[in-house]
Amino acid sequence: MTSFELVFAVYGLLLGLAIAEVLGGFARALKLKRGGKAVRVGWLTPLLGIAVILDLTSFWLLAWEAQSQILANYLTLVSVLAIVGIYYLAASLIFPDEPADWPDFDLWYDRQNRMVIGGLLAANVGSWIGSIGLEFVAPSPEETFSGAGDAVEVLASLGVLVLLLVLLRVNGRRTNAVLLAAVSVLLLTAGIAELF
Repeated sequence: MTSFELVFAVYGLLLGLAIAEVLGGFARALKLKRGGKAVRVGWLTPLLGIAVILDLTSFWLLAWEAQSQILANYLTLVSVLAIVGIYYLAASLIFPDEPADWPDFDLWYDRQNRMVIGGLLAANVGSWIGSIGLEFVAPSPEETFSGAGDAVEVLASLGVLVLLLVLLRVNGRRTNAVLLAAVSVLLLTAGIAELF
C-alpha cells in the first residue's frame, strides 16, 4: 500500500459519507414531498446541497492531483481528518434530520446556512493552505502553471472563496439563491477549466 492509498482511504471514506449525507437529504425531501405531506422545499436548501456536492467533488480531485506529494504521516492524516471532518459536519446540516418537522425548508436554511457556508469556507481555506504547504514540503514534479486553463481554475476558485465570504454576510433569500447558483457555476468552471 502506498502512502497515497493509505491517506486516500481515510479521505475517500469521509468524503463519501459527506456526499451520502447530502444525497440522503435530497432523498428524504423528495420522499416527503411525494408522500403528500405539505412541505415547501424551496430553492435555497437544494442549491446549497448542489454547491456542497460540487465542492466535495473538487476536493476529491484535489487529492488525486496531489497524490505524488502526499506522505503518510500523522500530520497528513490529522489535516485530512480536520478538513474532511468540516465538510462532513457542513454536509450533515444542509437538510433537517426530520424533514416532516420543517414544513418550510427555507426556515431551516435561514437557521443553518452560516454554519454550512462557514464550514465550506474553512474547508476551502484549509485545502488551499494544505496545497501550498505540500508545494513547500514535496514540490510537484509536474509543471505548476500551464496556461489559460490553470488561470481560469485559480480565478474561479478564488471567486468561490469571495462568494462564500459574501454569503456569510447577506440576508436576503433571493440574494442567497443567486450567490449559491454562482458558487456552483464557479465550481463547475474551475473543474472544467482543469481539462484545458
